[in-house]
Order: sequence, then C-alpha cells, then structure tokens
Amino acid sequence: MADNRNTFIAIALSLVVLLGWQYFVARPQLEQAQQAAQQQAEAQQAGTPAPGATPGAAPGTAGVPGSAGEATGPLSREQAIAAAPRVSIETPRLSGSISLTGARVDDLRLKDYRETVDKGSPLITLFSPKGTQGAFYADNGWVAEPGAQVKLPGADTVWTVAGESNLTPGTPVTLTWDNGEGAVFSRTFSIDENYMFKVTQSVTNNTGADLTLYPYSLIVRNGTPHTEGFYILHEGLIGVTGDEGLQEIKYKTLAEDGKTMPAKANRGWLGFTDKYWAATVAPEPGTSFQPSFSYNKATDNFQADYLGDAVSIAAGSTQEASTYLFAGAKETKLLASYEESIGIDRFDLLIDWGWFYFLTKPMFYVIDWLFHLVGNFGIAILLVTVLVKAIFFPLANKSYVSMSKMKLVQPQMMDIREKYKDDKAKQQQALMELYKTEKINPLAGCLPVLIQIPVFFALYKVLFVTIEMRHAPFFGWIQDLSAPDPTTIFNLFGLIDWTPPHLLMLGIWPIIMGITMFLQMKMNPAPTDPAQQIVFTWMPVLFTFMLASFPAGLVIYWAWNNSLSITQQYIIMRRQGVKVELWGNLRETFKRKKGAPEAEKKS
Repeated sequence: MADNRNTFIAIALSLVVLLGWQYFVARPQLEQAQQAAQQQAEAQQAGTPAPGATPGAAPGTAGVPGSAGEATGPLSREQAIAAAPRVSIETPRLSGSISLTGARVDDLRLKDYRETVDKGSPLITLFSPKGTQGAFYADNGWVAEPGAQVKLPGADTVWTVAGESNLTPGTPVTLTWDNGEGAVFSRTFSIDENYMFKVTQSVTNNTGADLTLYPYSLIVRNGTPHTEGFYILHEGLIGVTGDEGLQEIKYKTLAEDGKTMPAKANRGWLGFTDKYWAATVAPEPGTSFQPSFSYNKATDNFQADYLGDAVSIAAGSTQEASTYLFAGAKETKLLASYEESIGIDRFDLLIDWGWFYFLTKPMFYVIDWLFHLVGNFGIAILLVTVLVKAIFFPLANKSYVSMSKMKLVQPQMMDIREKYKDDKAKQQQALMELYKTEKINPLAGCLPVLIQIPVFFALYKVLFVTIEMRHAPFFGWIQDLSAPDPTTIFNLFGLIDWTPPHLLMLGIWPIIMGITMFLQMKMNPAPTDPAQQIVFTWMPVLFTFMLASFPAGLVIYWAWNNSLSITQQYIIMRRQGVKVELWGNLRETFKRKKGAPEAEKKS
C-alpha cells in the first residue's frame, strides 16, 4: 500500500544490504594450507644458492638469494631454537632471539597479546626458525655480481658476537664474520621499545682490491598460513613501492604466478600481513631498491625481498647499508608514528582500511578517543552511536515529521483508495497530489536506514581489522567485542552443558537486537498488504539470526541504535500530534491468529 511504501522500501533496502554483506563477507574458507613438500636433495646443500641474474632486472645487477634448499624439516620450534647458538631479544613488548647461524631474526613472541581472551593462554608467536613447519623469519646479506669471486656469508654461516650478547632497547648487538680473504662483515641489530628493528650491515675491505656488493633484505614464510578468509580483509604479501603504491598479493595468486616484481623504487616497504600482525622490511628512506615477491614450489616458501643498489667498497675502506624490520602488532598509532619519525612511506596501509577508509579511519579515531575517555570500548561504541544520531538529527527529524504527516492524512488516503479502487493510475496520481499539498515525502522512511548503512559498514570494518578491538571487553559475558556473542538460547545460555552447532549460536545480544528491531517496526500501523505483513513479521527474526555471527560490538551498536530510534520517533510523532500505536499494534499482532478465520471469511 502507498502509505506503507516508505517503510517497506526501507526494510527492503536494509535486507538487500545485509544479505549482500553476509554473502560477500561470509567466511568462505580459502583452500587448505598447501602441504609441505618432501625434503628435497637441495635441503642438504650448505649455504645459500649462488645468486644469478634477477629476471627483469637491469644488466649487471645481482639477484637476491631465494629459498631453495630450505624445505620444511622435522624439527619442532623448540628443537630448532636449541639447535643453534643465539643472542637473546628482550624488550617490554617482545621476547625471542637471533640465530648466530645465518644471523637471522627467527624467534619472536609478542608479550602483550595472547591467542585467546584467557590470560593463561600462550603468547602470540610471530617468527619461527628455518626448518620448522610454518617457519617465518627475516634475513639480510650481500650478493655480488654474477661470476664475481668473493666469499660471502650465507644461510649456514656462524657469526660471532662482538660485545653485548643480549639485544634490548638500549643495547644494540653486533655480529661479525671474517671470510678469511680480507673482507670482514658485521651486522648490528638495534630495537626500540615496540616492534621496530634497525639492521646495519657493514663490510670492511682489506682484500687490496675494490669490491662491489649489493645489500638485500628478505622475509621468508613457509607454507600458507591460516587466514580469516574474508573478502574485505587482505592477508598475504603486501608492500608500498614508490609510485606503484600499495601492492596486495594473495598467497594463492603468488603460488600460481611464481614471482611478481614491481618497478624499482626509492621509497616504500614490503613484507607479510596477517589480520593483526605483520612483518616488513624497508630500506633507509630515499634509498633506491628493487622489490620482489616470489614463491618456491619445491619448498613451499613465500618470500618478500628487496635488492639495494650497488655499494662500492674501495680497498682499505668500510661501507654499510641499513634496513628497518618491523615485526609485531599492527597498532594504528604506532604505525603512524613510524611513518612520521622514520619516514616509512604510507606505513599505515598495513591496516586494511578498505575503499571507504575516509569513513573507517575517522570512525576508529573517534571510538579510540572515547575509549581513552571512558576506559571501555563498548561504552565508546554506545557514545559514538549517540554522536552519530546527534549529527544526523536534522535529517532524521525531517524524516520522522514527514512520516507523522503521512499518518495524519491516512483518512484522506483511504478515501482516495476507495474512490479510485478500480483505477490504480488515478489512485496513484491523487495520492501524489495529496503528498505534494501536505508536503509529504513518501520515501522519508528510507532516510534513517540509508544513514545507518555507511555507519554500520565503518563500524564493522573497525571491529574487524583493528587490533585495538581484539579481545576488548564490554561487560558480563562479552569479553571480546570483535567476536560474536558466545551465548546461545539453544543451551539456555549455558545452563545446559551442550555446545550447539554454529548456526544455532543465537546469543543474548542478537536477541535484544531482534526485539528492538521488532518494536521499531511496530511504531507504525500494520500494513494491510499480506506480503508486507509477512515481511514485517519475519524481518526481525531473519536479522536476528543473520547478525548472531557478527561481532558483538556491532550487534550492541545495532540494538542501541534501534532503541535510540524508537525514542526519537516516539517524541517527534507525539510533538506532531500523532498517536503512537506501538502497544495497539503489539496487541493486534498477538491477536491476529485468533481473528484469522473471520478475516478469511470476509475475504
């Protein structure tokens, strides 16, 4: 019916958006992690393979060592750590070690983050040594021109500690290696209070002849790690390389292509990103480098690396090259601080804000500011909902006033329908004339929904991608706003010792959200059209089940927003002299079955 068209369109729009959203961001499971290949004969080879010409590189440039000969071994993480001498890493936020065999950063745990909300659960493990399942580590080194006869440190080179043997924020560690032919290599590691390493490699040339070497940095990851599998979130290889900007490469895509080489750049970074964690390397800002992403099928190793320009080391001199290694949590303000203090170009793009970053980022900063004000992200979400309501109040007010006027002219609308019941065209024309005379917008009911959609999207993205929301508690049973409500009505909210299947996880907050949506719909007269009645009856139920698997913070927002909308609409309608028929509509809804036979008889 025309008087309910605005409400029907609003509900239909909301349904289309959420159904589409659920389809596109549903948790489609990506392909299972590729099985590690059997140990290859190359795994027994010592050192790194001889560098060759990099495909697509300019003549005369060296190639970054690949990951051949690094097939997954039988060692556990603990066994691999114990198998090599090490330098410990101890900071307020990191613990781990550097292997003296290869001088690799290959053992890191994040002190501030655990695998679950349980405070006794294991710390997040980021890096694991070469030779273990899921190995993940960073390495640096030098390569020479193809055919050059110079002995360089490799993957199995054992380095010597010069001075301090514990890496802390105030104490760098220097490793050295003498090639026995007049060249002495050193690698100095320093680290800040958070997750940023600086690795400075130097070469002292006492060979009596000039040397030309190319510095490189790389990160290797064995196998395809578990990912969330959401289309709205990139997990895989990533980088910002000069004018080409952001590079996002999926594991599956790289495994098919084998290698991707962006254009040479003089600013940027590259590495791996997970949902909340990342590992990247970046040369000194302003330094020219050749980025590359590759996959080795024999070892199931993914690699992100860059090769710097040639460094000429005259006889009797020392030259160096530096790189920054970030390995830790993708905290928004921390990434921004590195972009400012170090000059790492567009480092904030490690967080996947998405195409609508102009909504998502401001939403995050407002919620984060409110969190620091009140100390609870759940309360911050409630407050930002009130703030959004206040900002859009003039638009919502206009919408509800128009809806109220439509309700006041219902008797005239009924007369028009009766008068032109056999001529739908004239009926619609007369109704439009009435709307024009009374200054009514029949689509005004869509405005609150249309306003809510971008806010819903931005909040969903914030809850999903920002580590600040991870394991953020609200009150009571909600200990993680980024995860679904853990309760379900199908085991009486925990009274029955039974865990229902995922589809039956219908928690308390989704039920509250469904009730508030039902009440909001009942603020308007029940539609006379049977099809619309079905929509009004089942829409809250459908949304309740759909949103049950969404983050609890989003469901709390939706329930609170519905409650504010009910209050807002009630006050505005009363001021316009319109009777609010909420309770009457509720009574009619529950009496409908009793009156159904009579209605059928009349029809």
